[in-house]
Amino acid sequence: MLQLNFIRENKEEVLKRLAIKNFKDADTIISKIIDLDTNRRTIQKQADDCKAEANALAKQIGELMKSGKKDEAEGIKAKTGELKTKEKEFDEALKATEDDIHKLLVLVPNLPNATVPPGKTPEENLNVYEHGTIPTLHENAIPHWELAAKYDLIDFELGVKLTGAGFPVYKGKGARLQRALQNYFLDKATAKGYLEVQPPILVNEDSGFGTGQLPDKEGQMYHVGVDNLYMIPTAEVPITNIYRDVILKESDLPIKNCGYTLCFRREAGSYGKDVRGLNRLHQFDKVEIVQIAHPDKSYEILEEMREYVAGLLKDLELPFRTLKLCGGDMSFGSALTYDMEVFSAAQKRWLEVSSVSNFESFQTNRLKCRFKGADGKTQLAHSLNGSALAFPRILASILENNQTPEGIKIPKALIPYAGFDMIS
Repeated sequence: MLQLNFIRENKEEVLKRLAIKNFKDADTIISKIIDLDTNRRTIQKQADDCKAEANALAKQIGELMKSGKKDEAEGIKAKTGELKTKEKEFDEALKATEDDIHKLLVLVPNLPNATVPPGKTPEENLNVYEHGTIPTLHENAIPHWELAAKYDLIDFELGVKLTGAGFPVYKGKGARLQRALQNYFLDKATAKGYLEVQPPILVNEDSGFGTGQLPDKEGQMYHVGVDNLYMIPTAEVPITNIYRDVILKESDLPIKNCGYTLCFRREAGSYGKDVRGLNRLHQFDKVEIVQIAHPDKSYEILEEMREYVAGLLKDLELPFRTLKLCGGDMSFGSALTYDMEVFSAAQKRWLEVSSVSNFESFQTNRLKCRFKGADGKTQLAHSLNGSALAFPRILASILENNQTPEGIKIPKALIPYAGFDMIS
């Protein structure tokens, strides 16, 4: 959530940067926020003046009573009663105005970083790095959903029977590969200084609001209505919320956490050939990395996180590219996002496998996550997160890109974790 003072003092800059995100009605909403804030400040001054007058009268009444001027004091008391009534009216008006401001503030997305390229569609994202050689497959190569059936690795139809489409059942070496990816990604993260945590996969409304999923994405989240809880779309939500309503020391920063969780997304409106197999699921596995950082260091840390994810993809011997997302393709809360895409040789297309984002103070303002500097003053920290990595499309690419007439080769980095070097 943007800070109200920044909006008020930098209206034109805010509108200019929101235009990069193609945010509709920006001028109307921002103008309304500023008008409401002007009204709020007027009411606040009236309330403060009223309280000051009431306090002065109370002091005067006390002096009159000490002087034995009871009748005169009683006459002034009637005026203090009127002031108390006004105080209550001002307080109610102030709360109503603050509520109206809050309702509008939560509708405003984060401002994009100055380096974010303009654009409205994924086709306008900027390719900033590419690595690896796209493999040439044998003439009878098949996509991963056919490989999964051929080698009995994943049963999509059984998942439909048990739950519904988008909930696959992993079997045999398919299940072992899932476990291998989990342990491999966690081991790599902890070796890089990330503290592993195992958070809940259900969160409350406050947690959903803190990281920006609510009220923006409730339609994409599974809701447990009886208990009013949400199934997490990513471990980012519970891990970042560990620091909700926390004041950290400057020396604590950066804080680095990683966590493996199941993730759940309704993916409403997703249909067609591009969602076949593992390409788009309702339930999937992922290891997430999260950092709480000093504002002066967050973009340096973002680049470190991007390089870290790139290193994982290199270790898995997968051809990939890194995209800097344009304004129109960025998430609601991100200030700058890099997407990593792996080339799927059998499908002949790029598949997104990771997003690494800097949210600056957008999430921490909602979370009230602050740190105290050496001067004793508190300020908002910055939050960052990234997929490191999401399993489904990584597994799909490993199966497709490494298929041979004899079977599927396992990347060298995963062999110690999987316990086998070939699926045949």
